[in-house]
Order: sequence, then C-alpha cells, then structure tokens
Amino acid sequence: MKKTFGKLPDGREAGLYIITCGALEAHITDFGATLVRLFVPNQAGERVDVVLGYDDANGYLNSTAYFGATVGRNANRVKDGKFTLNGNTVRLPQNDGANNLHSGPDSYAFRLWECKRQEENLVQFVLHSPDGDQGFPGNADVSVTYAFTSTDTLEITYDAISDKDTVFNLTNHTYFNMAGHDKPELAMGQTLCMPARFFTIADAESIPTGEKRDVSGTPMDFRTPKAVGRDIGADYEALKLQGGYDHNFEVFCNPCAILTDPVSGRSVAVSTDCPGMQMYSGNFLTGEKGKDGVAYTYRGGVALETQYYPDCVNKSEWPQPIYKAGQRYHSVTSFTFK
Repeated sequence: MKKTFGKLPDGREAGLYIITCGALEAHITDFGATLVRLFVPNQAGERVDVVLGYDDANGYLNSTAYFGATVGRNANRVKDGKFTLNGNTVRLPQNDGANNLHSGPDSYAFRLWECKRQEENLVQFVLHSPDGDQGFPGNADVSVTYAFTSTDTLEITYDAISDKDTVFNLTNHTYFNMAGHDKPELAMGQTLCMPARFFTIADAESIPTGEKRDVSGTPMDFRTPKAVGRDIGADYEALKLQGGYDHNFEVFCNPCAILTDPVSGRSVAVSTDCPGMQMYSGNFLTGEKGKDGVAYTYRGGVALETQYYPDCVNKSEWPQPIYKAGQRYHSVTSFTFK
C-alpha cells in the first residue's frame, strides 16, 4: 500500500509504503529510502512502533539525526574529507568539522528515491548517483530493498554497481527503542548483548586512530548482556570523548547484537555480512519533536549501524569498501524480532 507523505520544497510528493508479514508492519518512505515506523508485538501480542522518526517527509528534510535513513555512498566519517583511490585524491564535503560525515550534506538520506517494486511483504527503491556525486567517482546505480522474509524478520538488502572504481558502504540509521518510540526515558534501560571482542578507538572528532582495543575489562564489553546505560557514565576516555557510546565494534559472528526491552520482552537481533557495526546511544538527541508529538530526548534510542569501519578508506589494513568498475556491491542486514 502507498500513501502520500508530504510535499517537498521542489514540489515533488514523497510517498509512504506499507509492508506487512504476520504481526509485523513497516512503513517506509521513498524520501531517503527511510524506515519511518516498525510495529512489533510483545508477548501478549500488543504492537507498538519501535523506531524513532517523523510524521512526514519534511521532518526528515530538516533533521540531522538521520532517523531510519539509508546513508551512502559512504556511511560514517572520513578524515579531512579525503582519501586516495588509484593514486588520485578523492575530495568529499567537509560537513563535520574538517571531516566528512555520511557522505556530506547531500547524502542519499536526503534524496527522493524511485520505488521500483512493491509487494505485500517488500518494497524496493532505486537511485542513480552520477559520476562526481558527493565527490565519488563513477556513475552508480543503487538499490535498497526492505523485505519481511518471515513473520519475525525484516531484511534490508543493498545492491549497487558503478562504471568506475568507487566506494560503496551503505547502512541504515534506524534508532531502536524496543519499549516503544514514545518512551525515550526507557531506552538506556534496555539490555544489549554484543559478542564483539574489540572496538576501534577514536579521537575527539570520532575519527578512528587505527587501534583495535580489546573490550575485556572495559565499559565497552557487552559480551555478557547489560543495560545500555549501565556503564555509559564511566570514567573511561573512549566514552568521555564521544559523550557516550558512538563506536565501531567488530562483527565476527551473528547475531552481532541483540537489544531487548526487559519489561515488554520485545527484542531485535541484528545479523549482517558487514565487518563492523556502529553502536550509537543517541548522545546528540536534544528533544526534537518526532512522530505523534513525542520529544526524542537525550539518549532516547539506540542505533545499530552495520557497515565498514569508519575512515577505513584511509586505513589500508582494514576491510575496504572499494569496488571495481562493473563489480557488484551486495550486502544484507537482517533484524529478527522476538
């Protein structure tokens, strides 16, 4: 089903697409290929919307939070907004101090995508990204497909191809609150389990130094499940520099994260083929008004962004998101709800 989702400043109309499977229901807009609502039942079958977002497209247009958005061509940060590819310097917009964040102010999150396919349980969006777009080389054709593959799993599939060597590193920037998007005060009390053995240390500008640090004996250790907010205020430099959790963790097995609301029993388990996952505790939320008039207050949600490591294009020893001309980029992340 498709609904209107608001008129953009250039006069174009954004659409909202609803897909279902069993008790699960997702609302996705073609503006930013963005997940707007996701209804998940508790043990008694009571459904609530568990993702942060806005009531219409213009809310997303004016936001810097990237609620639910598809982010690309390259997610996360690039130091000084530049890197070297095939001996040439690629320059990106410096929209995060001196650095590039989520490919700049013209990220895919702020584009109107084309709906290519819709069925009861899936919707696919496509986007053409021309040579030089955001600074990246190559004419690229990109697609993002949201699909319920069963009555408990939402799968996001990314595909892209370019006529020049380029970067493909897309992610989804959904903030989860398994108690319900309208209960931001409960977000930090949710339990997180992550089997990651290390995380990447970052400087004060959130640029990784290149060090991969063992989580053992640190507040970054979620191998035994604990509340997201239990250690968030610890006297630990990595947390103090970022104002809470905003760090890349390794992915070496799946699920790579399980977030659970201890009251309702709702949980989401994340599985991916990506090498890393950025766990972000909503440290920059400032009470902006979201869906249904809800104020998304400080640390009111948890983002679990599967991707290549931040600034990996400047660290050759890390897995690389470089794809040759004609080489297909394909990545799948799934969210399984219990």
